Amino acid sequence: MLLATDLDGTFLGGRQSDRMRLYRFLPRQPEVTLVFVTGRGFEHVVPLIYDPTIPTPKYVICDVGTTIVHGDTLEPVQPIQSDINQAWPGEPAVLEAIEGIDGLERQEVPQQRRCSFFVPPGYDPQPVREAVEPLGCEVLHSADKYLDILPAGVNKGTTLMKLVELLEMDPARVLVAGDTLNDLPMFETGYKGVVVGAAEQRLVDATQRMSQVYHSEASGAGAILDAFSYFQFLGPKAIEDLTRAQQERGSSQLIMVYHRLPYEEHMVDGKLVHRRPKSPNGIMPSLLSLFEGGRTGMWIAWSQQDTRNPEEFQDHTMVDEEAYPELLVSRVPLTSQDVQRFYKTFSKEALWPTIHTFIERTHFNHDDWQHYVEINRIFAERTAAEADEGAVIWIHDYNLWMVPAHLRKLRPDLRIAFFHHTYFPSSEIFNVIPWRRQIVGSLLQCDYVGFHIPRHLENFVDVVRSNFPVEVLERQNCAPRFLTYDCALGLDEMTTGIKVSEDHVVHMGAHPIGVSANRIRKLVESEQVQQRMAGLREELQGKRVVLSVERLDYTKGPLAKLEAFERLLEENPELHGKVTFVDIVTPAARGMKIYEEIQQQVEYAVGRINGRFAKLDWTPVRFFFRSMPFEDVLAYYAVADVGWITPLRDGLNLVAKEYAAVQGLTHGKGVLVLSEFAGAAVELEGAIRTNPYDEVDMMHQLYRALTLGDAERRDRIAQMADVVMHHDLETWGQDFIQAVKTAAKRRQRIINDPSTKMARVYAAHAVATSDKSRYTPA
Repeated sequence: MLLATDLDGTFLGGRQSDRMRLYRFLPRQPEVTLVFVTGRGFEHVVPLIYDPTIPTPKYVICDVGTTIVHGDTLEPVQPIQSDINQAWPGEPAVLEAIEGIDGLERQEVPQQRRCSFFVPPGYDPQPVREAVEPLGCEVLHSADKYLDILPAGVNKGTTLMKLVELLEMDPARVLVAGDTLNDLPMFETGYKGVVVGAAEQRLVDATQRMSQVYHSEASGAGAILDAFSYFQFLGPKAIEDLTRAQQERGSSQLIMVYHRLPYEEHMVDGKLVHRRPKSPNGIMPSLLSLFEGGRTGMWIAWSQQDTRNPEEFQDHTMVDEEAYPELLVSRVPLTSQDVQRFYKTFSKEALWPTIHTFIERTHFNHDDWQHYVEINRIFAERTAAEADEGAVIWIHDYNLWMVPAHLRKLRPDLRIAFFHHTYFPSSEIFNVIPWRRQIVGSLLQCDYVGFHIPRHLENFVDVVRSNFPVEVLERQNCAPRFLTYDCALGLDEMTTGIKVSEDHVVHMGAHPIGVSANRIRKLVESEQVQQRMAGLREELQGKRVVLSVERLDYTKGPLAKLEAFERLLEENPELHGKVTFVDIVTPAARGMKIYEEIQQQVEYAVGRINGRFAKLDWTPVRFFFRSMPFEDVLAYYAVADVGWITPLRDGLNLVAKEYAAVQGLTHGKGVLVLSEFAGAAVELEGAIRTNPYDEVDMMHQLYRALTLGDAERRDRIAQMADVVMHHDLETWGQDFIQAVKTAAKRRQRIINDPSTKMARVYAAHAVATSDKSRYTPA
């Protein structure tokens, strides 16, 4: 069958539950050809095509019937479009013919092969009809306020009839749906039709005597579902199953959705055992610590399945019964091929370099994208099955960009939040991604989207507005929480709310992740760390220690840092024998060629520097290429005179905060030299900022840190330590979850408001004006 439906007030209207049922149902019915038939201009339909929650139509008839395109390629449907083009005399001729006629106000919306106007109530369109008739045009007057001048014989109904004929579709298997007089030509075709509840009265009156038209009491999408059953297009059993279908729901009220498990898995004597991560600093322990003290929750992540024994795979495991007694892990089984393709290939070779602005390293593959979407769908389905009614779903990072799209369709009741841990680029970078509209459309299904800093948030808004016409609702000042000027990532104002449609607002915020202050304090005070600190001080006695701790990645700029240190030694021979650079680098995942090349370059640079400058009692660079226990890292933080953190791009950088925390707790006087392009730079005002793309600046700022006076050193570190210890991990988690709940409550109020028209309005004109009466009629 073929379903030809109007959009606003019809397919996009009605109760949210009805819309979600219809939207989930149609993609599973391959025998249904979906056609959008709308008064919207072509440009205003495009966002709907990329909205992942809305089924993609096979064809789109827009501009009140004067434009017809394929839904997948958006290319014209020929020869229908060519025939319409030939019938249109052109906009200049039409405007010249009606010049001087009063009461016409041109609609400021995209329009092709038509001229659309607003007219006052009670307007008589006869003078316009007489003026354009010689041009071969006719007038459509609807809703007592819209007037369209169209090619004669071209409207929603005639274009639809030509499409049905082209497809050789049985007319008896066509269903049309609409809600305004604008849709009357579709009903005049003789096809079966449904007039939705709360439709324009003039349409109801005009179709009252049409025997093939069903007048439903349900509004919007609900009326289409009713019509399926009324006309028995798909059979009553299918509709009954659709109505009864209820998703089984879990009991978790807080679910973390992250691509990685909160522990490491190892095979020991043929058995799978869990171990804590080798390097317990960074994002993973930060998220885990939110479940300390018995907080209940679920963690959803992949686990590589042993395909030889799939029946032995455990869906659910505990993380740590002592540390996190109420945290359960729901494991998504992926094969080694899945992990290689989804994570190591697509995520790391296509998305990672793009979002960090290294587009010259990017490689896009459409088959890999489809695989990525499929893995995201699996994550969404598992989440939907585990979540309790109204649960908070906290999705993490770019690996799972498409989860919100699938999840919103499966469970519209959930409060969906997304947090972006990495750098987020501006539109001219992000938009090179071939699937940018699908990704943005997915993120717009969230109630709340969080970023570390305002600049990343505003970059996201920049990307959204370059792909979808949305309305900015709320903005707030960034100061005093964040630096605004004299910093590469500074910003004075940020957007905190955008209106995506009449019934959906996405809220956003900047939430720089914190460190686990209490955990660091306990470890620093422990005998083990105190002894390690004493041993390092004795070992490095007489040397100024410059410390770098980072993961092996080109985004961290490891080679640029070594070259800057080499130049420091070249130009300042008085530092020879007095400064030691301790470079701790955590290896990247195995099997990724790009990181193997970086490792070779770094090791060569270390060897070259030590070969040039080393003495019997002095090694300039101490290079550790391994994961180091967090207790040892804390000891290095305590003894380092300079924390040298200089990534080329970084979402935040927790190492900088950990260094400041330990220095503060030990009453140290270390200096933090921090890249301007690390998110933490706009939060830690006491840091010395440096440009990692400028070798000379890197060298000069490091020299400055090494020669700074004690009083200024103490002031700077104390200022940063106060910020870090106050805005710690616990505060971060509480603030974020509260922001999500507040955003979800606002969304629910909008949905439940009886005065809200449940329609997705993406028109650019809706962004420019608050006069809702000026939307283009559909």
